[in-house]
Amino acid sequence: MKYEIIGQTVPAVEISLASGESVYTQSGGMTWQTDGLSMKTNARGGLKKTLGRMFSGESLFMVSYTAEKEGAKVAFAATMPGVILPVDLSGGKTLIAQKGAFLCAEQSVDLSVTFTKKLSAGFFGGEGFILEKLSGNGIAFLEVDGDMIEKELAPGEVLKVDSGNVVAFDSTVSYEIETVKGLGNILFGGEGLFLTKLTGPGKVILQTLNLSSFLGSIASGNTD
Repeated sequence: MKYEIIGQTVPAVEISLASGESVYTQSGGMTWQTDGLSMKTNARGGLKKTLGRMFSGESLFMVSYTAEKEGAKVAFAATMPGVILPVDLSGGKTLIAQKGAFLCAEQSVDLSVTFTKKLSAGFFGGEGFILEKLSGNGIAFLEVDGDMIEKELAPGEVLKVDSGNVVAFDSTVSYEIETVKGLGNILFGGEGLFLTKLTGPGKVILQTLNLSSFLGSIASGNTD
């Protein structure tokens, strides 16, 4: 599989497949394609994984595109201005991502759901307590809103982030929710009641565009 990320404001990844190679995305995720591709829609992974995707905010069904001739191409575009991030999961690597971050992947990549270790993280974290787990042996593509920031956390190192700015993190990073301290900070700090607390070791991927805050600004008419 070969790929090229094209475009700058709202980028797309165009994937060139050898005959017999296949990639999958959520329903409605394809942007354009050439001749020589077969399309198959199914509930990838069975009922359990299908229901899990529903709760994580992804489509119930996944669509696979398989090349029937050499060099057939299919493209998947971001839904917001930002970055498309290729992630190599070879070597048994596992990545935990926020719901909605998954764009597409090779068939050898498994997409499933996972729960935060503490239930409080789900009820108060702002992004839900169901996260997506990417594993297997292949390349997956994630959608990052705005600019992408990578942090490498040392063992025990803590990073506190607004939940909407978290894209993904290594499975070695622990994830929980921390209450903002101080009544004045809660009432007037503008950051809400809770922050996501990420503790190393491992890599953390952040995005500068918080979709919830962005949509809230549009709804309130405050776009300055």
